[in-house]
Amino acid sequence: MRQSDIAICLACAVSLASLHARAQSAPTTPSGTNLSQTQTSTDTALDEHQARDWGLRAEEWARYRQLMQGPLGVYSPSLDPLTALGIEARSDEERNRYAELQVQAEARRVDKTLAYQRAYDAAWQRLFPGQPRVSLPSPQAPSVGHTGAGRTAVFIKADCTSCKQRVRQLQAAGTPFDLYMVGSRGDDARIRQWATQAGIDPARVRARTITLNHDSGRWLSLGLPGELPAVMREVNGQWQRQ
Repeated sequence: MRQSDIAICLACAVSLASLHARAQSAPTTPSGTNLSQTQTSTDTALDEHQARDWGLRAEEWARYRQLMQGPLGVYSPSLDPLTALGIEARSDEERNRYAELQVQAEARRVDKTLAYQRAYDAAWQRLFPGQPRVSLPSPQAPSVGHTGAGRTAVFIKADCTSCKQRVRQLQAAGTPFDLYMVGSRGDDARIRQWATQAGIDPARVRARTITLNHDSGRWLSLGLPGELPAVMREVNGQWQRQ
């Protein structure tokens, strides 16, 4: 074999070896099918985790997802799974199951919130000892709404489920309001505990879009009929129910 032929053979061998090495080192790109399967597996695992968080079975979570794609999700896009399933329950047994799950979930949430509130109270005392957090105007204040003209005043009492529901509605609507607890006995902790149980956002209290106050006889001084809660607004110098 001539030297030129040998050189050609060597060059071909080197080229083949190089191509083989590149093929071995090139990263493998997963197919579209593999990517789809991976995404489906991830979505399934996430759904199972979320279902467990709410105490639901996989098929119940799937029904919730389906319900939120329909009219219920259009009218109430932020509805939680238990409320959605309870509203659309297909039997008394289902309705009772979701009601019990929601009561349990709410109890856990309140416990956690109260634990954090206690930690917040302790932190406040360490950082700002003696400085009050609750807005407490003097009983001789001439008007009810003391933090700004045109604000809503909400009168509530401690043992009042409908009071909590009304306050939650106002907060969800983003309405600034001054809350007055009738029968608070001047106890700041009593108001704060009620506000926590009612789900009032502490950030809104700190920003004073919501204020917490002792009634100090204001409700009686207005002399208006009706039960609590009372949502009031001043109209032409007169306080009227809303």
